[in-house]
Amino acid sequence: MTRQDLIDFCLTLPGAYEDYPFDNVTPVIKHSGNCKMFALVGETDGRLSINLKCDPDEADFLRQLFEDVRPGWHMNKRHWNTVVVGGDVPEDELMQMIASSYDLVKPKVRKRK
Repeated sequence: MTRQDLIDFCLTLPGAYEDYPFDNVTPVIKHSGNCKMFALVGETDGRLSINLKCDPDEADFLRQLFEDVRPGWHMNKRHWNTVVVGGDVPEDELMQMIASSYDLVKPKVRKRK
């Protein structure tokens, strides 16, 4: 999976858009409904990686399960994971992690009284 493949998959999620708040190299993928970030594509130790929001219990479980899932680099270590792409995390599992991150930040639907 390439960097562009990661970005393209993220952008298939409803309301997702690409932003470059830090520089012209590091894409941040946000939800247009609330401008919250759910993915940051970068490099870890010279390898392609992606930072993803995660439920704290699941984050710890994934870190134990996969060597290439680490506490979020420059992020809240409890709520974010950095996943090194092309390692021991299967591609379908990575896509599920991206979708879960998206679900955690998307705007909540309010019920009318």
